[in-house]
Amino acid sequence: MAELLRSLQDSQLVARFQRRCGLFPAPEEGLGESCYVVKNYFYYYLFRFSAALGQEVFYITFLPFTHWNIDPYLSRRLMIIWVLVMYIGQVAKDILKWPRPSSPPVVKLEKRVIAEYGMPSTHAMAATAISFTLLISTMDRYQVRRLTPLPPPRLYTGMHTVLDVLGGVLITAVLISLTYPAWTLIDRLDSASPLFPVCVLVVPFFLCYNYPVSDYYSPTRADTTTILAAGAGVTIGFWINHFFQLVSEPTESLPVVQNIPPLTRDMLVLGLTKFTVGIVLILLVRQLVQNLSLQVLYSWFKVVARNKEARRRLEIEVPYKFVTYTSVGICATTFVPMLHRFLGLP
Repeated sequence: MAELLRSLQDSQLVARFQRRCGLFPAPEEGLGESCYVVKNYFYYYLFRFSAALGQEVFYITFLPFTHWNIDPYLSRRLMIIWVLVMYIGQVAKDILKWPRPSSPPVVKLEKRVIAEYGMPSTHAMAATAISFTLLISTMDRYQVRRLTPLPPPRLYTGMHTVLDVLGGVLITAVLISLTYPAWTLIDRLDSASPLFPVCVLVVPFFLCYNYPVSDYYSPTRADTTTILAAGAGVTIGFWINHFFQLVSEPTESLPVVQNIPPLTRDMLVLGLTKFTVGIVLILLVRQLVQNLSLQVLYSWFKVVARNKEARRRLEIEVPYKFVTYTSVGICATTFVPMLHRFLGLP
């Protein structure tokens, strides 16, 4: 077993996978690990696109789109499970401190997360959590015939070993199995007591502020704060909707839809319009709250504005990220649906 685990963690295995997919290191010496040669652009763009599905640009579009255009019931479950899985995965990285694949022989396509540790792959965890949460949550609502797995983009980009990916999938499978009996409780969180929003804010902020200390700076803490803050904002948004009866409640039980209706032009136009209106408002709120919170924190701690190193300080990074993405979550679940209703978008 130990020999098998060592082989799955071998960087040469990742490098062989990259070569088979047409990704090679540049022949010139001394140009750095970011230089590479692509001989198969189909796999290159396929895997780069798949890898992007695990980044903020995907979450800030896919999860709100699900809420506005598909089913708020599904989006609520997706958010809660995604936040739980991602937090455990991020913390596990900084506790285990397993290195990423070595370069050379591996070609690394992403610079931002090179400073992070590798085990487990949170991309694999997020993909597994979202896929199976969607599958399980739609079984009694829509007829789902199959689940198509995504290719392993993190091997291609050189960010993880095979063991990292398998570890992420297995950890997520265990978490889904353990939490599934409590999913119905999750569906009723919005009807909790008036003190519930306080707990939703205090507990995630405490977890972010007491995130495991790393030997050097990496974006893991900032990403974890973003995830927990977005989850807190979404949860508070659902609570606000229920408490003040601002928008219609997500329906828990529906007759199973045997055949999902085909996508018509009117449905497509309506969906894109709602998405465009919503995402514009979200981006405006995100930029406004981020700038305002940074200015307040800079002034409070007497830090020079636009100081990149200052933004990485614990007392600045965690509060501004938390306030920003909590606001984004509340906006997405409360104010955007209200704006849709005001504009006559059903």
